[in-house]
Amino acid sequence: MSNVDVSETARILSEALPFLQLYDDEVIVVKFGGHAMVDAKLAQQFARDMVMLKVCGLNPVVVHGGGPQINRMLDKLAVKAEFREGLRVTDKETMEVVEMVLSGSINKSIVASIQQAGGKAVGISGKDGNLLMATRYVKQKVDPVTGAITYIDFGQVGEPSRVNTEILETIMKSDAIPVIAPVGVGGDGDTYNVNADTAAGAIATALRAKRLLMLTDVAGVLDKTKNLIRELKLADVQGLIDDGTITAGMIPKIESAADVVRSGVEGVIILDGRVPHSVLLELLTPHGVGTRVSRDGR
Repeated sequence: MSNVDVSETARILSEALPFLQLYDDEVIVVKFGGHAMVDAKLAQQFARDMVMLKVCGLNPVVVHGGGPQINRMLDKLAVKAEFREGLRVTDKETMEVVEMVLSGSINKSIVASIQQAGGKAVGISGKDGNLLMATRYVKQKVDPVTGAITYIDFGQVGEPSRVNTEILETIMKSDAIPVIAPVGVGGDGDTYNVNADTAAGAIATALRAKRLLMLTDVAGVLDKTKNLIRELKLADVQGLIDDGTITAGMIPKIESAADVVRSGVEGVIILDGRVPHSVLLELLTPHGVGTRVSRDGR
């Protein structure tokens, strides 16, 4: 390595210092999904980045999804999918497959990657220690003509009702990284499939996390000239939805992010998981690589 390379490396490390001080001993929840999760090289880089955060004094908590892997397994087992209002109905047979894939192969693969990178990780599902309590999700639909209300049941699809953080705090105190499969449990013992974004938000809120990072397959929120909006204040969210700047699938992500910020998390960042080391770039550099939703844009 040349003297120039050494100097550049030293400069980069030095510039990270104020950010390491900002996040020292803080909880950082990362929702791991999308392309970053299925691309082997990106997944390996993600694992190394989680270990680095832990070594540097932060407390990363990983919540992962697994939709594509679940779909492949359902197809392989010839489990027929039923959809209502565009959402998959999770019956008992489907739920068994969901739990097997999320809590089994995916969860343990992420744990193994973190440990291969030199860290310690503990894989759990939301059922372990009643970590993620959930209630059945039922959608209310109002007929625009008659005003009649109907309710659509999606089976064993759940919404977080309570997060018991004791098990996560124990894992973090043991110098390990929790890796969480978003499978919830009801008060009656029923198992529920919980949306990973929603689960990550609930867990970040319960842990009083400093940041929630949502890895996606898009750069973040773009303005009408397709430039990245790096800072988004709560007060500006609805206006950007109303004027068509925020559209389609980004609307529920931003609305969910705004709810998490209102609940006490300082900032929620939507960032492109396809960018190598996107988590480190977001947390430890001045410019970041995603859109941060916060109360005051700071």
